[in-house]
Amino acid sequence: MLLKLYQVDAFCPGVFQGNAAGVVPLDAWLPDATMQAIAMENNQAETAFFIPAAPAEPFDFHLRWFTPVLEMDLCGHATLAAAHVLTRHMGCARDAVRFHSRSGILAVGRDGDRLVLDFPSRPGERQPVTLEVTQALGASPAELYLARDVMAVFGSEAEVRSLSPDIGRVAALDAFAVIATAPGDEVDFVSRFFAPKAGVPEDPATGSSHCTLTPYWADRLGKNDLHALQLSRRGGEFFCRYLGDRVHIAGHAVTYLEGTIHV
Repeated sequence: MLLKLYQVDAFCPGVFQGNAAGVVPLDAWLPDATMQAIAMENNQAETAFFIPAAPAEPFDFHLRWFTPVLEMDLCGHATLAAAHVLTRHMGCARDAVRFHSRSGILAVGRDGDRLVLDFPSRPGERQPVTLEVTQALGASPAELYLARDVMAVFGSEAEVRSLSPDIGRVAALDAFAVIATAPGDEVDFVSRFFAPKAGVPEDPATGSSHCTLTPYWADRLGKNDLHALQLSRRGGEFFCRYLGDRVHIAGHAVTYLEGTIHV
């Protein structure tokens, strides 16, 4: 069996930046074990697989995401990458792509040269700062919140940049992953994202974390339109809008490679 493979760098203006995602268009689902094996072989933070929803819905697709070790419930950068492949390489209308996913329907629109994800808002609930989180991150945050992920809020961009977490302790926390965030020096806020349980010690550019980051910073800063950076080695840039129960997360995407998988 021959399958088309794209690798797309997401939430960045050019290659070798942002977060790389594999994208594999399919006519029908492969066995889960095969898709998991492909994701492990690709060895990117996520590989997205999609199939057509129905002939009567030419711009609707079913979408799934796999890290090298598990299937995800929501992934931003691989959704951005899948929409980029559909609109750039497969002739879909640029403003009409919708994905049916484990997190509901996710629409992807366009704002100039950016793709815009319409994602669920996931605000965190305030928690006491625990010794376990402090030991895991190697620093004590000013505030702590829990949604799908733990979100640790620090006082400055420099504190977030300087974090050197104990990845083993991060993996032992009772949450999927850990977001570290702070006000930005030149943008509204910055973040880093650690997800060792998903096989990703530090993610380069994470769309789903901004489902929790956006409502927090919109409330704290008193503004709904936000510009953010992820402070990984590759870096990521996000343009976010808070809409109550939804968030818009916009960014650029660029194709790095096209290839063929032999399965």
